[in-house]
Amino acid sequence: MLQLRDAQAPRGRRAIGRTLFATALLTAATAVAVVPAGAAAPQAPAAAAPAHSAGAPAYQQVAHFYGAYIDAVTAEGGGKLATALRSFYLTPRLRTQLGAWERHNHADGVLRAQNTPLAFRVTPGESGAGHTWSTVRLTWSTGKHPTYTYLTVRSDLQTGKISGIGE
Repeated sequence: MLQLRDAQAPRGRRAIGRTLFATALLTAATAVAVVPAGAAAPQAPAAAAPAHSAGAPAYQQVAHFYGAYIDAVTAEGGGKLATALRSFYLTPRLRTQLGAWERHNHADGVLRAQNTPLAFRVTPGESGAGHTWSTVRLTWSTGKHPTYTYLTVRSDLQTGKISGIGE
């Protein structure tokens, strides 16, 4: 189990830290290498780097995405960052499916809700046929009897991108 969000931590500082991390990650992923004039061009094209860190389990990518995404949708004016995070972490097909789901349900398809959760936890699941599944537990209330919802998130092992979100 990987839990990145803690209800006792100051929300503002945590949101700023995650937002800065997500922004840095997106900036690094989209940076273009500059070759000085007169420098020799590489002989063979380099293979595209996977969307996930080398050796990082897919459930950690899911945790990174949900942590940054929740902070982005919670932050004032975080809509552009939330969209950028979706573009970076989700497959194009899933983004299309989420758009249709959101129009039909009038809610956020990533969270499957109209609100943002107080906390989340990602648990790794089974893998097979080029995919791995994680369970995301979203916490909606605190106290003696907190309210949870669970999502099943599918990731492609080859690219590390999230390719499915279901209840």
